This record gives sequence, structure tokens and C-alpha cells, in this order.
Amino acid sequence: MKILLLGNTGQLGSELNELLPQLGDLTALDYPQMDMADEDGLCALLREISPNLIVNATAYTAVDEAEREVELAEAINVRGVQYLAEYARKKDALLIHYSTDYVFDGEKGSLYLESDSPNPLSVYGRSKLHGEEAIIAEDGSYLIFRTSWVYSLRNQSGFVQKALAWSRQHETLRIVDDQISNPTWAKMLAKLTVQVLAKGIDYAKERKGLYHLAGGGYCSRLDWAKEILTLDPKKDEQKTQKILPAKSADFPTPAQRPTFSALNCSLFEKTFEIEIPDWQESLQLAMIDAE
Repeated sequence: MKILLLGNTGQLGSELNELLPQLGDLTALDYPQMDMADEDGLCALLREISPNLIVNATAYTAVDEAEREVELAEAINVRGVQYLAEYARKKDALLIHYSTDYVFDGEKGSLYLESDSPNPLSVYGRSKLHGEEAIIAEDGSYLIFRTSWVYSLRNQSGFVQKALAWSRQHETLRIVDDQISNPTWAKMLAKLTVQVLAKGIDYAKERKGLYHLAGGGYCSRLDWAKEILTLDPKKDEQKTQKILPAKSADFPTPAQRPTFSALNCSLFEKTFEIEIPDWQESLQLAMIDAE
């Protein structure tokens, strides 16, 4: 099987890059070797490699910057994705694509199902929703995995690494308690993806569709930060004595975030007969893995 992984240097892509070779002949690329906004270049790449499986782990993910870079966000998250979906349909390849809880407005107040109507609050969220819609409209073989709050301890700019850094700089931290979702370890997300694929590409194609796939359970950013500091293997380096609740309004950003955007992932578990670990368990493993 020929596999094309796009975005292999990102926090999810780097994990997939280590696991996918067990399934077939892997070609892994990232910007600038490939450019999702370059139609001609992307189509030429697909013709050259002729993959049976495309795993798209790349995206425009700068949530606040997207508010002023609307065209670029749409080019990468929508039109680039559509080219992949067109190829998958024409060549009977399988496309795996990752989306986000930011397609929801957070007003439901309980876990979101795949059947709930999206209502994104930001340019980023809209572009990711339009990417989903482009894949579904092509109606080839695809698995769309909506995920949330993805982190990797390899990524210094992610929330986990930021919380650890803040704990070494400040005696008091103020963390928002009105943003709630599922923390998702990138390595766990990659492993679950590969577990599905290990059952066979035809098995995956027969179960094509949109699924929620994120860490088990959910929490606020405040509770997530508390757990991060509790599990910190180098607690002796912490200066933080207090972690206080704050509101999103206390930290204005160009893009509006959903409040309660936690995902119900039971459809994935039932369909693929794979159990998703709790987010606390994954966080503990991530801390150990990083040592």
C-alpha cells in the first residue's frame, strides 16, 4: 500500500510519521515540499505518488491569525482538502482527514454528537467545516475525525508546554474555566488512527464517514492546567502556589472560542470496536513519554 502523509512535522503528523510505515510504503511531506494552497503542485504530487491512502495531518490552525488571513485559511483548509477528496474519489483511495470541535458554537451545554448542527464562531472554525463539507460532497472513501485540544510535549507552543513554562515563572496563574473540551494527546490520536487502518483499508472504507475522536472525558482549561502541574515530573522546578479561575472575556482574542465544545466519541468506539483512553490517563503517559 502506498501511503501519503501530509503535514509530517506537526504535532500529530510527527506521531503518524513514526507509526504509518508499519502499514505500507510511506511518503511523508510538509510545507514547503508540499503546499496545500498550490493546486497545480498538489495535484502533480498526487499523480506522481499515486497513493492508496492519504492521511491529511496538515491544516491552517492559527485560530486568531485566520481572522485576518481568511483567504489563506480557506485555501489550505477547504480548497486544498477538496483536491485530496477529488483524487480519492477518482482513484478509489482512502482519505483520512482531521477536523475540529471549533465547528460548534459551544451553546449546546452537553457533549456534541456527529449529528449536531455545526455553527462555527471563527474563520478557522468555518474553514474547517467547509473542508468537511467538501470531502463529504465528493463522496469518495473518507474518514473525517473531529478532534479537540490536541497537544504534544514535542510542541513548545502547545497548552501543556505553556502551562509547564508558566508554572516555572509565576507564583499565581489565572486560567479560564469557561472553555471546556477534550484534551487529546497527539500520540494517542495517531495510535487510534493506525489501529483503525490496521484492520484493513477495505474495512475502513466500509465505515466511511464523520466521527468524533478525542480524549475520553472532558474538562475546563483550568482543570487541565491543574492536572498538568500535578503530573509534572519536575515539580521541584515549579514556582506556582495558586491557580485561580478566570473568564475568556478576561483575555480578549481576535477569534471567539466556543465554551462547551466537548465531543461524544461513542460512535467511533462502537463502529471500530476501539476504546478511547481517558484524557487524564493519556496526559500521564505523555508526561512519562517526554522524560
